[in-house]
Amino acid sequence: MEALAQACRCQSPRVAVASLDSALHLGLIDAVDLDAVFDRLPRSHRSLRKLIDARAEAGSETLVRLMLRSLGYRPALQVSLPGVGRVDLLVDGWLIVECDSRAFHGDLSQQIRDRRRDLAAAELGYVTIRILAEDIFHRPDAVRAALRAVLARRRGGGSSRASD
Repeated sequence: MEALAQACRCQSPRVAVASLDSALHLGLIDAVDLDAVFDRLPRSHRSLRKLIDARAEAGSETLVRLMLRSLGYRPALQVSLPGVGRVDLLVDGWLIVECDSRAFHGDLSQQIRDRRRDLAAAELGYVTIRILAEDIFHRPDAVRAALRAVLARRRGGGSSRASD
């Protein structure tokens, strides 16, 4: 717990949330352990507790979720869509955001499967954005700007926001 708390002290708040999400998701800690980590953190970190979500399967998903929250959206995580399967994030009931890393989306067979899922989602009226983990980690301003632009085009249409 001390090592995780120390890591959180050294990270930006968003990266600390991603670290804690990952530790929970991987089963390295449980809710009691998470409380113990927060007991070791400065008061300034306490507000991060409500942002932790073990459903995030990768740090990149957490970072995009937090970007979307900062834009005023509450994306749903790991949503199962009939005919499509489970998607990383669903925003406003129409925008699928997939966070793709080389490890899980790098080989041709996986890319073919991903494109077929995207096509199935499009047939159901969903729009899919696939964001590279590399861009999420190294070009977050560009990713945030792209998400803002896509969502702004629909915002005027009176859509409702999905909740966590």
